[in-house]
Amino acid sequence: MIVAPSLLSADFATLKQQVAAVEKAGADYLHLDIMDGHFVPNITFGAQLVRDLRPHSKLIFDVHLMVEHPDEYFADFCRAGADIITVHVEACNHLHRTVQNIKQLGIKAGVALNPATPLSGIHYVLDEVDMVLLMTVNPGFGGQKFIDAVMPKVERLKQLTANLERNVDIQVDGGINENTAPGAVAAGANILVAGSFVFGAEEVSKPIEILRQL
Repeated sequence: MIVAPSLLSADFATLKQQVAAVEKAGADYLHLDIMDGHFVPNITFGAQLVRDLRPHSKLIFDVHLMVEHPDEYFADFCRAGADIITVHVEACNHLHRTVQNIKQLGIKAGVALNPATPLSGIHYVLDEVDMVLLMTVNPGFGGQKFIDAVMPKVERLKQLTANLERNVDIQVDGGINENTAPGAVAAGANILVAGSFVFGAEEVSKPIEILRQL
């Protein structure tokens, strides 16, 4: 099980220390939510923050672009140290080309779907992507309630990826905690993004250990 703490829920006054804490606790990825205030109703941070954190961590930097016109930002985030860049199906006019543009940079490509977006939008890129992110909340803010209705979509995606000749990771993001994570894992997810559950704990090692053992 891959655990990806979401930096969105961290204390931004002590980011370097918090990233070090989750790395020491056994996290695998650092999930970085990039929001532009247009695709979602919030603004977070940009490539400069990723660049500043990169020398201080060996975690996989998992950059989740919740932005309009995502292709404009790939080069900046790749240079900043991204290992994976994920784009939203809903934000891409030419999804296949967008995925190819990411992979040409020598990093992994992921595609994300909002809770109400059907899997049909990614059928023709499954052979190209490294990861599919299924949002289990509506994107834009941390601390939201998990949407159980997404679980059948996770199960269906697991069936689709099982027929491929290559591994495609299934990531879930939103409302992940000790109560919701087991169902997501049972449905087929192998990467768990957790924000408030991890960074809101007195000791980040405890929630990370819970998730890693699923």
